[in-house]
Amino acid sequence: MKRRTFIFLAEGFEIIEAMAPMDMLKRAQLEAECIAIGNDRKVTSAQGIAVYADSTIGEFGLENIKKDDIMVFPGGMPGSSNLAACEPLIKKMQEHYAAGGTVASICAAPGLVLSQLPLDRTVKERGKLMMTCYEGFEKELVAKGATIVDQREGTVTDGNIITASGPGHAIAFGIKILEHISGKETAEAVAKSLML
Repeated sequence: MKRRTFIFLAEGFEIIEAMAPMDMLKRAQLEAECIAIGNDRKVTSAQGIAVYADSTIGEFGLENIKKDDIMVFPGGMPGSSNLAACEPLIKKMQEHYAAGGTVASICAAPGLVLSQLPLDRTVKERGKLMMTCYEGFEKELVAKGATIVDQREGTVTDGNIITASGPGHAIAFGIKILEHISGKETAEAVAKSLML
């Protein structure tokens, strides 16, 4: 089965954190879609840039997300707060993670969105869980036992959780997601094409 990636957009999202991963995935010719969590496909970023998602959450139907798919949550404010407040999305994320599905998040979203996962259980099972996020959004993750990696490191992959610290690491975040799906060789080829 093909692994698909779904990037969820809420009003006030950080544009580079959504578009850079989408760009990396499309360069590798992978299936990726932007899903607006509201009732309109038009979603405005924190920078005031309007983006048109492939579908709304209602049109898409969260039940279409399979175990092998990846759910991606861009940061930005109030985008991260809006994602965190979307109950059907959070419920699906929790179910997806519990089934062994992969989640990826950047900036404020690890602290506000991924903190709603049973991370404390993951820490107990594995002994530790390495994550990163934007400075100031660590509290909820630390409370659940996650170890926060120095934000200047940029991206962290631990099992089926991929996190990144902020907009300056958006391309690296996209490359990490790509690597998780298609392997190191494909990720390195895309990075090389970007002169990274």
